[in-house]
Amino acid sequence: MQWKGRRKSEQVEDARGQRGPMFGGAGGGGGGIGMLITIGRMFGFKGILAALVLGVVLWKVGIIDMNFLLGGGAPSSQSAPVQSSAEEDEQIDFARVVLADTEDVWTAEFSRNGMRYELPAMKVYRDRVQTACGAGQASMGPFYCPGDKTVYLDLSFYSELAETFQAPGDFAQAYVIAHEVGHHVQNLLGTSAKVQSMRGRPDYNQYSVRLELQADYYAGVWAHHTQKYLDHGDVEEAMRAANAIGDDAIQKKSQGRVVPHAFTHGTSEQRMRWFSKGLKSGKIEEGDTFAMAYDEL
Repeated sequence: MQWKGRRKSEQVEDARGQRGPMFGGAGGGGGGIGMLITIGRMFGFKGILAALVLGVVLWKVGIIDMNFLLGGGAPSSQSAPVQSSAEEDEQIDFARVVLADTEDVWTAEFSRNGMRYELPAMKVYRDRVQTACGAGQASMGPFYCPGDKTVYLDLSFYSELAETFQAPGDFAQAYVIAHEVGHHVQNLLGTSAKVQSMRGRPDYNQYSVRLELQADYYAGVWAHHTQKYLDHGDVEEAMRAANAIGDDAIQKKSQGRVVPHAFTHGTSEQRMRWFSKGLKSGKIEEGDTFAMAYDEL
């Protein structure tokens, strides 16, 4: 992918120096005090004493802060000087260029459909991070939080994509970022909220699959409009990534068998197919994964 020397997004925050909390989340209300009340109701006075002891230990080792223990809400992140490398700096620059591409593509697509696109933010972090959706960890991979309209990216995902999923290449990395931005598009359109409202239904996983496949389609839309920057083999890199992170591929690798009713993102074949649809179409309105029968996806 030809990305060097091109426009970089101004929406990226380097939060690698922030030490995010081990736990806690937005919207909890009451911080540590609220948590102690809940523990007291469930386990009585002994439970409260045990929680207080644990809280002090975690505070001393720097995992949570005193503000949380005293009821100040979600723990604040601690900042430290960022020790970076030339490789990490280049990885961040690459993410900024990809995000800038998505800004251009989706601003134009929304405008074509009579809408205004609100730019998402991106936060680059290490290990763990606090978000409006709760605590995030590097093991989760890149993710999008609708609560603060931010894509979260731990740089370790670059190597994980290549080594764990056998999907190397800069365009494979770009596809994953574009997929998360696709979730931002869904958030702006209200699609994510509709699916979230179905949580708890027996068929909720099917709606989760539809949501994820649509985000793959939107990643394809982005790729359609950036083809002039692609090198030979770039699309194949994205397809390998989509194939590697299908539910069936991950289940077979992790547990030796495939459990279709537990799918949340779609099969490898589905993910590749919907990315390809977006790549061919380039139009937001042709990616309605909710308009067909589930077994036709």
